[in-house]
Amino acid sequence: MSDAELQEEEREVLLSIYEGDAAFKQLTPTTFQYKYGEDNDMKSFLLEISWGPTYPSEKPTINMNTFYNKHIVQDVKDSVVKYVEAEADQWLGSAMTYTLIQYVQEHYLELISAQPDSVGDLNSQASQLKIADEKRQTEEPTKKPKKEQLSKAQKRRQWNRADGKGERPRGWDWVDIVKHLSQTGPKQEQES
Repeated sequence: MSDAELQEEEREVLLSIYEGDAAFKQLTPTTFQYKYGEDNDMKSFLLEISWGPTYPSEKPTINMNTFYNKHIVQDVKDSVVKYVEAEADQWLGSAMTYTLIQYVQEHYLELISAQPDSVGDLNSQASQLKIADEKRQTEEPTKKPKKEQLSKAQKRRQWNRADGKGERPRGWDWVDIVKHLSQTGPKQEQES
């Protein structure tokens, strides 16, 4: 079987297995997402698996950089991707998307163990990072770039110039319709 035929077969199998499962979503014919954990939970995340043109002969692309995962610490994201890619290496040449989704489900607690439990914990980690950055910045003073000063004539030329060709923008000489109508008034019909 060719890679395209294997992909089509696996797509049908995945859709039949996860039919009615709200955590599973097919974005494109070759991109699938699965959500682990409960909504509004600091430890829930979305795993995205994308097939390349030669999948399953090559590993799929594992993506944790989705908007839903904005609350997940980068170390946890990297860890999940590393473990899933290591598991994918074992299944090269065969349909593996279902296996990878199940692998993450089985190892969910250990994969997410480094993730803080609440926003407060996440904020305290962020504040510690900010403090470390501030210390680094005070040790290395940086020069601010000097702001360019233009003369009045330079500013006027810049203002009058619309684009690089010297053309004015579309509509620069259009009449303000409302102003024009208010000055001319409504047309009076003459009775004959």
